[in-house]
Amino acid sequence: MKKIYYILVFSSIILFSACEDFLEVSPQGQLTQESFPINSADALLATNAAYSTLRNWHYHSGGYPILDIMSDDSHKGSNPADQLNTLGPYDNFTHVPTQDGLDRWWASLYQGIKRANVVIEKVPDIGMNTTLKNRYIGEAKFLRGLYYFDLLRAFGGVPIVETTSPPLKLPRASINEVYELIEKDLLFAIENLPEKNEYSATDLGRATKGAAKALLSKVYMFRHDAGKNDFVNAEKYLLEIILSNQYDLESDFEDANGKNGEHGVESVFEIGAMESSGAVGNQYANTQGVRGTPNRGWGFNRPSLDLRATFEEGDPRLKLTIIDLGDVIDGVLILGDGTTPDQTFDEDGNLVEVECYNRKVWIPGTSTNTQFGHNRRLIRFADVLLMAAEVLNENGKPSQALVHLNRVRARARHGNNAILPDVKTTDKNQLRDLILHERRVELALEGHRFWDLIRTGKAPQLLGPFGFVQDKHELLPIPQNEIDISQGTLTQNPNWSF
Repeated sequence: MKKIYYILVFSSIILFSACEDFLEVSPQGQLTQESFPINSADALLATNAAYSTLRNWHYHSGGYPILDIMSDDSHKGSNPADQLNTLGPYDNFTHVPTQDGLDRWWASLYQGIKRANVVIEKVPDIGMNTTLKNRYIGEAKFLRGLYYFDLLRAFGGVPIVETTSPPLKLPRASINEVYELIEKDLLFAIENLPEKNEYSATDLGRATKGAAKALLSKVYMFRHDAGKNDFVNAEKYLLEIILSNQYDLESDFEDANGKNGEHGVESVFEIGAMESSGAVGNQYANTQGVRGTPNRGWGFNRPSLDLRATFEEGDPRLKLTIIDLGDVIDGVLILGDGTTPDQTFDEDGNLVEVECYNRKVWIPGTSTNTQFGHNRRLIRFADVLLMAAEVLNENGKPSQALVHLNRVRARARHGNNAILPDVKTTDKNQLRDLILHERRVELALEGHRFWDLIRTGKAPQLLGPFGFVQDKHELLPIPQNEIDISQGTLTQNPNWSF
């Protein structure tokens, strides 16, 4: 996939200029919406451009990992004063509709939707190979489904845009309507995308049939309006992924997110990037990289003591999730940031934070630029296995659920049978909690925990002590500037008015 990035960037520059409102499109030279795309080469460029939003820094929840920070997995990080007013409110749920980052996240997702719509609307009229044409449209619909799923989880019902020329004022669609659009898009993608092994090496990183099935399963599991969780269909698609033999667990847990596992057996869908701070790089890891010595980034998203304590004794994943001062990684000694306290105590003298960093975004190297080469895994096979375990348990099949849960634990213990014993209980409630625990330690700091707590209804209990308010913080506020621009067409989420 990296080999097409320069083409991708070139196409995205040609296709789209930066604008404050995603609904505005300014012609670039002789290229207009009427004259592009018109042939199969154009169709490829347009499809590539739809992926480029994934490497936009703002795609990652506005640039900062606020979803981890709002969970019990991490704190703001960096030194105490750095971005305190920007990120601090997400740490204690005092953020407001004008909070920095929300508007950038919203705009980036709609930028991605706009680019996907170019393919979905224009490519069907191009005379070209039908199978390839449907693949391009399937890729675009997968991406549109992904972007809308991010919007839906974060903001609830949002405006639906299915054309390159929408009206200037669009009201919010219902949550159900957005779910239905996502499902329709992903079902088309499942029907028309190839399996991972059917792509050539130069196309690794494109959306696949397995990625579409995994994302649709997430949608079915997350859907909670009027009790519409569809665990039955989620089970169907997850088991199809597992039985497809397209994926497996990396032998070493470190490679599941590391350099050696890029586009590897565990990768279901990832954002490819190159080691450059330019358009082909991805700033996601730089934002969280070790601060100070070595200078690998800004140091945001600091793992919490609560996360550290949740790992079972001897679990190797702990040291492959959290970087501590004094660690040596790839021959590099981690000394940290001189302006950041090694330990932080509350007013009662209780230890509340230690300086540490997210190990999962580490890329071998000594400069900040190398961090831009981290490939963020949005969906990996361990996630699929744990989702399968969860839905099988909910569908009354605990013995089958244990197979997939224990497969993840077996990889984690890496042959050491003295740790991480197989889970054996078939009690539905106990197993549900154990699967959620396994998701936390396996997928920590990868952006899953907050959504897991929301969809399982555990957020008020576990995040309440940090400021989470039930019937408010399940959703983020609609960015106030979007409401202002809409002149009242958009309405705010419940309990978020000033």
